[in-house]
Amino acid sequence: MEFEFSGGKIRFERNLSGLDRLVLRFVKILDRLEIDYVIISGYIAILFGRSRNTEDVDLFVEEMPFGKFKSFWEELEKQGFECINESSPERAFNGYLKEKLALRFAEKGEMQPNFELKFPKSRYNRYSLNNKVEVMLNGERLMTSEIELQIAFKLSLGSDKDFEDAKHLYMVFKEYLDTNLLRKQISELMVEKQAEKVLWEKD
Repeated sequence: MEFEFSGGKIRFERNLSGLDRLVLRFVKILDRLEIDYVIISGYIAILFGRSRNTEDVDLFVEEMPFGKFKSFWEELEKQGFECINESSPERAFNGYLKEKLALRFAEKGEMQPNFELKFPKSRYNRYSLNNKVEVMLNGERLMTSEIELQIAFKLSLGSDKDFEDAKHLYMVFKEYLDTNLLRKQISELMVEKQAEKVLWEKD
């Protein structure tokens, strides 16, 4: 898989999976309604070639007034999605998003894969939303978390699956990473030992 880096964007082409097509459908709704978002966590490794399954796609979205959220909810329903943990947009907004809890959306009649959508609740969450990477997959746009932060974040989660995600992203983007930024993120998340074990062991 070959990547083209220019103007702060990553461009590449590959055969799309069913999950890729679903993600592209979902983010087009966000773009159409001008809702700022960033994809984080496991799907990023999958997007860039890691072969594994996932049950959910995690996103942070900008904090927004209820009216904008309701328009988003209604558009999702028109496009064949539904919320699987709340049936009322009012309760979803006030009881979940405003409380920094995740809402899950999936295709109607399905439970997986689903989109786990949250307002940012920490400075790292806000950093992810404010420092996105624009990815063009077969000419379609996705906004993902900064790769350096994503690697450090995956190391902080600590499971074997997360370590493998971090290692995959590191190996794929090794020659393009901002090493100083990566080491800064690793230090701030206090995962130096994990980085030594997972990333640097063969350098």
